[in-house]
Amino acid sequence: MRALCLISSLGLMAASAVQPVMAEGFSREQILEQMKSMRPPDLVVLETRNVGGEYTLGIFAIKRDPANPALRKFKLWQEYPDNLLIPSESVDCSAEEPVRVTRDQEAIYIRKLNPGGPVRATAREDHLVWWAACHPELAGQDPGSLTDKARELGYSTLLIESQEVLRLPGG
Repeated sequence: MRALCLISSLGLMAASAVQPVMAEGFSREQILEQMKSMRPPDLVVLETRNVGGEYTLGIFAIKRDPANPALRKFKLWQEYPDNLLIPSESVDCSAEEPVRVTRDQEAIYIRKLNPGGPVRATAREDHLVWWAACHPELAGQDPGSLTDKARELGYSTLLIESQEVLRLPGG
């Protein structure tokens, strides 16, 4: 019982110490500047666009898989006007089956891509991320303009794009 009283007393003291800070609040601009200052040094910004505020997509911490040099693991930086997401993802850079694997709380998405082929608006981010992870020197370039480069690198530009969705339990 004594421990319970001590814990609740400490909780009340902590809450009262934080309350003045919470009452002041932070301006939206302060939060955005704080997010920008936290960006990793190896972050490459792939795209910035307006979504009711500035959205920034970046990639960092790209690593080759030691067992399969065509695989890359990396982190995305998805900076929304009111949120920051940093998911871990992977891609397969092979010419035979280029793929981006991503996930959310409901499912894992396996997206087969056609580097250098036509880029649908709904798959633009997949292509931006894939090119940045597989060929960092081309990061941020419009994927629809990379047809000649894709052929030069051995991609057919004629693959069929598709998506497989693997639902997670409870999702």
